Amino acid sequence: MFKSGMKAFALAIAVWCCLGNAGAWAQAPVPASAPLEAYGATPAIEHIQLSPSGELIARIIVTGETRAIAVTRIATGEQLFVGDISVIKVRDLRWIGESRVLVVTSQTRNITSLGVSRSELFFGQVLDLERQRVVQVLDRTPDVLAVLYGPASVRNTSDGDTLFVRGVSVSQDQANLHRIDLRTGRGRSVAYMDHTTDDYVLDGEGKIIALARYNERSGRWSLHLPEGQGDREVWAVDAPVDTPTFHGMGRTPRTIVIAADRPDLGSEEDGSGILDTVFEVDVDTGVWSRLPFDHHPDSLVHHPQTRLLIGGSRIEEDGVRYEFLDPQASQRWQAVEQAFRDKAPRLVSWSDAMNRVIIFTDTAEAGQYHLVDFDLGASGVLADAYPAIAPEQVGAVRSIHFAAEDGLGIPGYLTLPPGESEPSGLPLVVLAHGGPASRDVAGFDWWAQALASRGYAVLQANFRGSTGYGRAFLEAGYGEWGRKMQTDLSDGVRWLAAEGVIDPARVCIVGASYGGYAAMAGLTLEGDVYRCGVSVGGVSDLRRMVNREARYERYSDSQTVRYWNRFMGAARLNDRGLDDLSPAYLADSVDGPLLLIHGKDDTVVPIEQSRVMAEALRRAGKPFEFVELPGEDHWLSRSETRRQMLVETVRFLEANNPPGRAD
Repeated sequence: MFKSGMKAFALAIAVWCCLGNAGAWAQAPVPASAPLEAYGATPAIEHIQLSPSGELIARIIVTGETRAIAVTRIATGEQLFVGDISVIKVRDLRWIGESRVLVVTSQTRNITSLGVSRSELFFGQVLDLERQRVVQVLDRTPDVLAVLYGPASVRNTSDGDTLFVRGVSVSQDQANLHRIDLRTGRGRSVAYMDHTTDDYVLDGEGKIIALARYNERSGRWSLHLPEGQGDREVWAVDAPVDTPTFHGMGRTPRTIVIAADRPDLGSEEDGSGILDTVFEVDVDTGVWSRLPFDHHPDSLVHHPQTRLLIGGSRIEEDGVRYEFLDPQASQRWQAVEQAFRDKAPRLVSWSDAMNRVIIFTDTAEAGQYHLVDFDLGASGVLADAYPAIAPEQVGAVRSIHFAAEDGLGIPGYLTLPPGESEPSGLPLVVLAHGGPASRDVAGFDWWAQALASRGYAVLQANFRGSTGYGRAFLEAGYGEWGRKMQTDLSDGVRWLAAEGVIDPARVCIVGASYGGYAAMAGLTLEGDVYRCGVSVGGVSDLRRMVNREARYERYSDSQTVRYWNRFMGAARLNDRGLDDLSPAYLADSVDGPLLLIHGKDDTVVPIEQSRVMAEALRRAGKPFEFVELPGEDHWLSRSETRRQMLVETVRFLEANNPPGRAD
């Protein structure tokens, strides 16, 4: 437990000298509102990780468009390495032992010679602190692209710290598992894997103890466990859309964790509506058993050194909550929650001895990283995610619930302008999340907070089909794309109007990806609710989108096509019934102005979807604007274009739905 009741910020001076910017805004007068660009900037710290000893910190620092990796010794503030990694997008950061750091990046590229169309490709680099050099993962590996196929695995084996990755063969239909020489980056194949290998689990020594295979055409998923020098199939299931998933090792070295729908192993407890139960499987006996969580976890936590399962986390109304099966982890996390009560702390990184932990908080603030030292019984601020945004400039986020027209309860969040405590007659922006099988969560949302800072109330409704609320709620969204998933948003508007919180005559709708579709559908399917809309990377032509996925995956009944058809309610590929839900076919019905924003490097929803909508609006003589973002992907990963998106969105909203209270 913490000594002296957690002497808050006892480490603050030492940590600030190490990492710099934390607390900088507190030294100057707080402006009335933060600049809009402050919200649009990518966070100042993108990734941060403790070394196995807990004595070093590696982090990715963002300044404008430039990213740098920095490694610091906590006790002295000594910078062991600082290196510019340019404008490359960083997707992951982790330690390989105490002297090396893996950095995973991505670029939007195609490989014409191999027939690989424009895709988001992932690359690995290993920083060697002792030699002060960086090597490319899979570099100069014969017949293998220096591209990561799936996530990397780090293991502390008897032969030392080791990195395992899958690499794609240039000449064969293989994506074998490779062990990486950490001095050169060269890979050595250690296990054969073809395109049907869906996933795998490594034990602490880097040996494969489970394989999953998936036949996409038949939709059959199978579990394979070791037998002799090979493996044997021990269980299979027809899974045309939702496949079981591996979640690493279990609580012992010879067990694995699988999330799967197993009604044959169910119990009366399954009445909770859980989509997939989390099981532990003994790889020697093949026996499945339910893990003893009190609450179904959304994600799992593994020990930083052994990689054995120690707990799980779940998203609740007020933030992420943890449940640990390991007694030491449970005791220490209880102390963290006590010290950061009402802050819903999130676990970021633990040292191997679990005597130091980095946590993140963003309740009533723009986000802070904290270092907790259990030996000293102290904590300190490491860095601010958005150093230019003070707590006073963060709007209150209220959890809300309302009933849809058919009576289904819809949860969500309402963000108010900073300082607003008694909202009345406010202009509203409906901010629809992507997915659609996703959800909004409590805490600091840069987009919602940016809009609230300009004087808007912001509604984020977790409409039917969102995740996190059980099987029935998710399945209620099947076939409701543009139907009840859309009216759930409008029902939220009507509820807020009835409560007197907003002015129903001053409502616009904004969103990205599926949310971008929802913005366009708001103006085409429910134009009487919204006076304007902003679509970022949205789908305008459903049939065209699904047909593209079929062409990309080279056959008409892929898992991706089945997924979209399930949500869209399509009976088959090229179902013309989707045209009735496609904004590009409904441009004549648009009453309010629409802003289209799309990244040119979007490989998830291609920019042609916005171009098709723009052309339809032009032909219909409807008011619209179209902004193309050069070099931007589907996730708004670049600071410059993310800021541009936000500035253009707010300019458009202020012109068509001015902020301020109703007269």
